[in-house]
Amino acid sequence: MKKNFIWQIVGAFILAIIVGLILGERADYVQPLGDLFLRLIQFIIVPLILSTIIVGITSAGDIKKLSRLGGKTISYYLVTSFIAISIGLAAGFVFQPGTGVDVTMQEGAAAPNETEGVVQTLLNIIPTNPIEALSTANVLQIIFFAIFLGIGITLVGEKAAPLQRFFDGLAEVMYKITGIIMLLVPIGIFGLLAPIVGEYGLSVLLPLIKVIIAVLVACIIHAVIVYSSAVKTFDKMSPLTFFKGIFPATVVAFSTSSSSGTLPVTMKNTQENLGVSKATSSFGLPLGSTINMDGTAIYLGVAVLFIAQYFNTELSFAQILTVALLATLASIGTAGVPGAGLIMLTMVLGAVNLPLEGIALIAGIDRILDMMRTAVNVTGDASAAVVVDASERKREELVS
Repeated sequence: MKKNFIWQIVGAFILAIIVGLILGERADYVQPLGDLFLRLIQFIIVPLILSTIIVGITSAGDIKKLSRLGGKTISYYLVTSFIAISIGLAAGFVFQPGTGVDVTMQEGAAAPNETEGVVQTLLNIIPTNPIEALSTANVLQIIFFAIFLGIGITLVGEKAAPLQRFFDGLAEVMYKITGIIMLLVPIGIFGLLAPIVGEYGLSVLLPLIKVIIAVLVACIIHAVIVYSSAVKTFDKMSPLTFFKGIFPATVVAFSTSSSSGTLPVTMKNTQENLGVSKATSSFGLPLGSTINMDGTAIYLGVAVLFIAQYFNTELSFAQILTVALLATLASIGTAGVPGAGLIMLTMVLGAVNLPLEGIALIAGIDRILDMMRTAVNVTGDASAAVVVDASERKREELVS
C-alpha cells in the first residue's frame, strides 16, 4: 500500500471536517460525490461476495478444513463480541453518561421495527429463491447460497471444474474492479463525511458528549488491547502493521457506517496489506460483515446504561448479564448496514424492561455513534482473518 494513498485519505478526512464546519447544512452540495462512491461499492458487493466465498470454499479442498475454518472464525467473533460488550458496560459505569443529562426526547421518534424471534431469524437465512436473494442483496442469504454452492462443487469434483473456474475468474475480475474503485476512496470519504459534519455540528453533540466519549474510549480500548493482542499473539504481527494495513477500510467504514458496504475495501486491504490468504479472507470477511459486531456490542453496553441512568433505573446483576449475553448473540443475523444497531438496542431494552422511548434520547447522535462502531466492526473482521489464517498456516506446517 502506498503511503501517499494513506495521506490522501487523511487529507480527505480533515478537509471534510473543515468544509462541514464552515458550510454547515450547505455542505450537502458535495453529497453526490459520496453517493457516487456508495453506488460503486454497492455495484460490486453481490458478485464479489458470491464469487469469493465459492472460491474460498472450493480452494479449501475438503469439508473438514471448511468446518475447521468456520468454527475458528465464528468462535473468534463470539469471544471478541463478549469482550466488547463487557468493555462497553464498563465504560457506561465509569462515565455515567446518563447521570444529570437534561435532554428532551424527540417527539415522534419512533423505535425501529422489533426484531423477529431467534428461530425465525435463523430460518430467514435460508433463501427460498437464491436469485431473489442476489437481486435484493440479502447478504446472509447470499452467503448461505454461496457456501452450499461451493460445497456442492467440491463434492462433485472434476465434473464441476468448469463451474469452479468460472467463479475463480469472476472473483479475479471483481478484485480488479475493486482496485479501480479503491482509487476513489478519498473522494468518497470527503463526499460522505462533509454533509454529516455540516448537518450535526456541535449543537447536537454537546448535550450528549459523555455518551460519545464513552463509546469512543471503549472502541479505542477494545481495538488497541484486544485486536493488538490477538494479531501479536497468534501471528507475531506488529499491531502498527495491522492498523496501518487496515486503515483505509477503517476510514471507509467510519464514513459509510456500513460493514457490508466496506467489504470490498476490507478484502483488498486484508489480502494485500496483511498477507491473509484468499481462502481465509474470502470465507471469513463476508461472514464477519454480517455477524461480527464488536463495535455494536460496545455501543449497546453504553446505550443501555445511559438509558437506565437517565430514567434512574438501577440494573441488577442478572439484567447486566442478560445484556452481555444477548448483545453477544444478537449480532447473528443483524444486517451490516447503517442503523442496524438501533434494531439490536430495541431487542436488548425490551429484554431488561427498560423504556423503548429511551431510543429517542440518542436518536440525534446515532449516526455519529454508528460511524465509530462500524469502524471497530470492520477492524475486528480483519483481525479475525489474520488470526484464523495464522492458525491454518501453523497447522499446515505441523502436518507437512
